Amino acid sequence: MAEGPQPLYQQVKQALLADIAAGRYSAGRPFVTQREICERFGVSHATAVRALNDLATEGYLVRRRGQGTFVAEAPAADVTKTDVTKTGGTIVCILQHHGPHVSALLAGVEAVCAELGHRLFLRHCEGDTEREEQALRQALDQGVDGIIIYPAEGTTTAGGYAAVRARGVPLVTVDRYRPDLATDAVIADNFGAGEQLTDELVAAGHRVIATLWDEVEVTSVRDRLAGHLRSLRRHGISVRPDLTLLRHYLNQPAPERLAALSELLGGPQSPTVFLCANGYVLATAAQDLIALGLEIPGDVDLAGMDDAGPFDVLPLTAAAVVLPSREMGDRAMRLLHERMAGAGGPEQVVLPITVRTRQSAPAHLRVVSGPRGQ
Repeated sequence: MAEGPQPLYQQVKQALLADIAAGRYSAGRPFVTQREICERFGVSHATAVRALNDLATEGYLVRRRGQGTFVAEAPAADVTKTDVTKTGGTIVCILQHHGPHVSALLAGVEAVCAELGHRLFLRHCEGDTEREEQALRQALDQGVDGIIIYPAEGTTTAGGYAAVRARGVPLVTVDRYRPDLATDAVIADNFGAGEQLTDELVAAGHRVIATLWDEVEVTSVRDRLAGHLRSLRRHGISVRPDLTLLRHYLNQPAPERLAALSELLGGPQSPTVFLCANGYVLATAAQDLIALGLEIPGDVDLAGMDDAGPFDVLPLTAAAVVLPSREMGDRAMRLLHERMAGAGGPEQVVLPITVRTRQSAPAHLRVVSGPRGQ
């Protein structure tokens, strides 16, 4: 195991926690030995001992004199424990980034918490996976009764999630899900967003559609791409890898963005519309296209896969998806409330999206480039 942003013993500990959460080691059964840990991860005995000591201290393992180390039994239900769904529990909501979509989502969570009498604490992680991991573990240390989390992009470490599961704390993901973890999730119909939006663009006469992305390692984006590809195939439009490549656009330096757009626009079949992952990508693409001397929608058009952005994207687009942002927060909190009461098992709630076209907007914008040098 290579050195990384976390100490080796933490990396080993999190991998072992993920194994426990996945059921690879049954409660009450012998756990792996120090030697087996050293051989599996290529670490020293000191590292193995520290990882095991932490797991024992936190209650995941128990040591029996003369017998060895065993996986701890799940704590028995305490019949005297207060019903937090009736008296009000403590909820932590872990979010990424800011903006209208996240604000509306949070408003839905807050409204239901107020209705049901729960106390809500908020953590923003700004897309940082280490901060997300820290937020999950701090939530456990603070004894929260439930967690709603908007997972960060590229979350590869399951240690925090495994710790939550091992403690038996209900957790609901919102906006996207973790395909490697069996958790409750409340999401928008992202596959439908990609498919229905593409249907609208094809109906408007577009046959060469290029995609521009922000995050790429999240389920919402991959589901939208899958829906887009399905629509293209249904309409008999050949899928061009250069137009559907899943790559970052928003966070690239301006010269690289302009070069990428110029390459796409300079081909024999130039895109007539850019399908943007969200409003922030759309706003940046508009600026870049204007910098290239193009008019919107005269020379090329824009479409938005969701309405999350710095402004209302519809007046600037041929079509845009409207997400059920507040409803996602509402449903996530109600689902968490049910799990806190011990009802049901993991499920994925998919909420419908709405596609609005330029014709439905009260006004629309035409963006043109000004004289050079101004």
